[in-house]
Amino acid sequence: MAAGQATARQQRGGSEVDEERALAELELAWADGGYHGFSAGDGLWSAISSAGDVLTGHTPDALTRTIRAHWQAMQ
Repeated sequence: MAAGQATARQQRGGSEVDEERALAELELAWADGGYHGFSAGDGLWSAISSAGDVLTGHTPDALTRTIRAHWQAMQ
């Protein structure tokens, strides 16, 4: 890895997320389960269930946990 790339990666910090990539991964993981409308903004990640419930989390992982809990409750 080039020194410039390593420096840029370190400056981004561990808490920053590539929103587009994370949203694409969430959609790939959950669209077949009936979840859509994935979005992120102002520190809040969200998805809409097929029943119209709006699910949220402050990180992609938190949203995943919320969706998983919702999905399990619907089973």
